[in-house]
Amino acid sequence: MKKILVILGGGRPKGNTRQLIDSFMQGAMDAGHAVELISLNKVEVKGCIGCNACRYGKPCVQKDGFNELVPKIKEADLIVFASPLLFWTISSKLKAFIERFYCIAEENPNPPLGRYEKYPVKDAALLMTSADNFFWTYEQAVSYYKFAVINYIGFQDRGMLLAGGCGDTNGKPEIDKTNHLKEAYEFGKAIYEISELKKSTSRIF
Repeated sequence: MKKILVILGGGRPKGNTRQLIDSFMQGAMDAGHAVELISLNKVEVKGCIGCNACRYGKPCVQKDGFNELVPKIKEADLIVFASPLLFWTISSKLKAFIERFYCIAEENPNPPLGRYEKYPVKDAALLMTSADNFFWTYEQAVSYYKFAVINYIGFQDRGMLLAGGCGDTNGKPEIDKTNHLKEAYEFGKAIYEISELKKSTSRIF
């Protein structure tokens, strides 16, 4: 059993992204994993202000909900980053959450090129929804996830589910008219058997 922490970076309460992660979580729970959801619509997390106070053994000086999330982050085996596509990338709420990882980094006396600290070893996954479904729709979001979360922080990528074509941005959520909810369920259920899942669907990267 793995501990999975799902971070919802915005979207409507019953929107496409929420439905997608609900299906993912159900699959993960059916596989025997412990799953917890944190919605950044309900927990305020401000962006990093670069004060470096956390570099001197202190918790982040900002008075918001992030410090209370730190134990959950450290306990989790897998962190799932979930967001609707907003202006071609992840939501500002989710990016602020990722920025604040700076305060859980530890000093690294011999950092590899381009790094200054080391982070806890975790697995990561990305779930996103969008109205558009072009080949370039998720280019910026995926680039940020791979560079910041995987390459720099050093989390191990368990895969991405990029659910495009979920209805018009001005209309009602239509993800239920696609195959994405089934894909999300299977993604969650096989998250630690992901190599087999990738063979069965082209939307898991």
